[in-house]
Amino acid sequence: MRVISYNLRKHAAVGELAALIADHRPNLLCLQEIDTERLPVDLGPMHLADATKLNRLGLAIYYDHERFEALETKAFALKKSLHDIIAKPALERLLGSHLHDRTKQRELVLGSFHAAPLTALNSLRRTQIKAAHDALDTFGETLPTLMVGDFNYPVFQDFLNRRLQQTGHEVTLSDARTYTRYKFFRGHFDFATSIGLTIRSVRTLEQGASDHLPIFVKADYAEDDAPVADDAIMGGADDSVTSS
Repeated sequence: MRVISYNLRKHAAVGELAALIADHRPNLLCLQEIDTERLPVDLGPMHLADATKLNRLGLAIYYDHERFEALETKAFALKKSLHDIIAKPALERLLGSHLHDRTKQRELVLGSFHAAPLTALNSLRRTQIKAAHDALDTFGETLPTLMVGDFNYPVFQDFLNRRLQQTGHEVTLSDARTYTRYKFFRGHFDFATSIGLTIRSVRTLEQGASDHLPIFVKADYAEDDAPVADDAIMGGADDSVTSS
């Protein structure tokens, strides 16, 4: 399966979606920082599963309606940071969709995630990530699950990966930084966590109007006894970054 995740920077990059879909032919599309009231129901072959309703900066999931059927989609509130309490950018920081894959005759859980900004501590973002995984498990604890988005977690990803491996999840970074707006503040903000899947690659696409670059994930369903290749597991990145 092919998945694109993109933080649109307050809807600024929405005009790029049609070209991204045409050029890369994703099966699934996860968006962050969008104006959900201005989203089309269809983007070429992609159909809107759902979008958050309570956010100033919203989340959405699209799927290829020929390959997938959306069984259920839910938005979830996670533990709030001080920024959330004061500025109220996002009451719902996770959108999850339970999908049926017609091609593989499998079920899949997909999450579009936007963690608290860097004004919060990494410990809070780890709490949010763990809570997001628990929320996605409500669709089915044994289902393959992919969560992509803006994790706002630019440093100490090795520690994050070790923590998540305790629950069976893997962190997979892209091949290049995903946030490069400022000369001295850049890093891997946007990446993937997964369980029950083999991540073949995560590629950073070209920068557009957003301060984030889209990521393009290729994944397969993991066989029960198939080991994950070493190059599919994230490597450390100690870049410092800033983002909203």
